[in-house]
Amino acid sequence: MGPRILFFGYSEVGYECLSLLLERGDNVVALISHEDNPNEKIWFKTPAVAARERGIPVHTPENVNTPECRERIAALQPELILSVYYRHMIGTKILGLARLGAWNMHGSLLPRYRGRAPINWAVLHGETRIGMTLHRMVARADAGAIVDQVGVEIGPRDTAEQAFRKVLPCARRVLARQIDALLAGTVRETPQDETQATYFGGRKAEDGRILWSQSSRQIFNLVRAVTDPYPGAFADVGGARLMVWWAEEDTPATRGRRGAPGEVLAVDPLVVATGDGALELTRTEWRGGTIPQLRPGVRL
Repeated sequence: MGPRILFFGYSEVGYECLSLLLERGDNVVALISHEDNPNEKIWFKTPAVAARERGIPVHTPENVNTPECRERIAALQPELILSVYYRHMIGTKILGLARLGAWNMHGSLLPRYRGRAPINWAVLHGETRIGMTLHRMVARADAGAIVDQVGVEIGPRDTAEQAFRKVLPCARRVLARQIDALLAGTVRETPQDETQATYFGGRKAEDGRILWSQSSRQIFNLVRAVTDPYPGAFADVGGARLMVWWAEEDTPATRGRRGAPGEVLAVDPLVVATGDGALELTRTEWRGGTIPQLRPGVRL
């Protein structure tokens, strides 16, 4: 058997990378993952599926950094630690257990977009290229030296899920060409350029609130960054919430239209003024409360 691999992971990126190791016959001794959140729409495969199909033990501790959990991990005698979309920070005492190092697959072209939800943040900021990066794990999130990365182009109308589907194969590609070097302890590393680093935190449902004073492009990017299967962009009107699942910047109904930000300019189709023009809200849903009667001049 080869070196003992302890795999931390979640999401479909974790599923793909763990599946690669199992297909190769690598010596994966356990998977440490997360229980699915009943309040989260689980639209992706998770590595627990791949692990259980091969009889790999699956552990889902709430906190891996407790003394008790560290003892259980030490008992597994990991020689290499691989983390792929695991959602919690792994302490240095655990990282130091693996003689071949601890490595993470991150969903951005580091050093940009360190932190949580990098693909959503990249879409929100209008990026045209995203990627996957394999790097050494250190005390600071996503700050360790880079081993390899692969990028892919995304379009100006791609949703975050579409962007995710485009970049997903990059993770498996990176791992496939580096796993033998990881197991042999011969990988080459390049320190990150700290002057180029950016960091973004995890996104909450409340972060989907639309600020109508922003430009039409900024609001459009928010909509595509958080539309289904994510929680969605929204505006509260009275006691009801208007979910905006899609919008368009340039339509016959928006051209030449201006008003106070958030002002309803037309109802059929629904057109709302932004900081620099107007958006046509093409796919919406009302939630909660009494649905208000929208008419031109009403402010969202």
